[in-house]
Amino acid sequence: MKTSNVFVLILVLLYIDGSTEWPTHTVCKEDNLEIHYKSCDPQQDFAFSIDHCSDVTTHTFNIRAAMILRHSIKELHVKVDLIINGKTVLTYSEALCEPGHSKLIFCGKKKGEHLYYEGPVTLGIKEIPQGDYTVSAKLTNEDHVTVACADFTVKNYLEY
Repeated sequence: MKTSNVFVLILVLLYIDGSTEWPTHTVCKEDNLEIHYKSCDPQQDFAFSIDHCSDVTTHTFNIRAAMILRHSIKELHVKVDLIINGKTVLTYSEALCEPGHSKLIFCGKKKGEHLYYEGPVTLGIKEIPQGDYTVSAKLTNEDHVTVACADFTVKNYLEY
């Protein structure tokens, strides 16, 4: 009996170690809008949610995000790409944390600390584009090391 338990445990560990991708998580799914995400960092997944799918179509909506930092963030930069049919059609980048100029409350967090944010986010756009597309977001620190990375799949059939 003990041998079979050890065998099952070894198979589970090999399966977990052999996995090359994180699962796809559903952020929200309502009548005409679906948002899913998958971590593109091979070493770390994270948690992300929003209150209501329909809130995304407004200027400001509430999110929750959590992870354990694998790298300190004295500086933090975000790069976001809008990808349609496999082609990048729009790129946006911004410094979120810089010495003497921090836009986020978790700037300065150290490796191993728990990062948690709950609160409003403003996209700065008037409407979410219709169609199926991917939004790729990557956060890097001052050493150009990936702090977090995700590909969001958006399916929007709302008519404005």
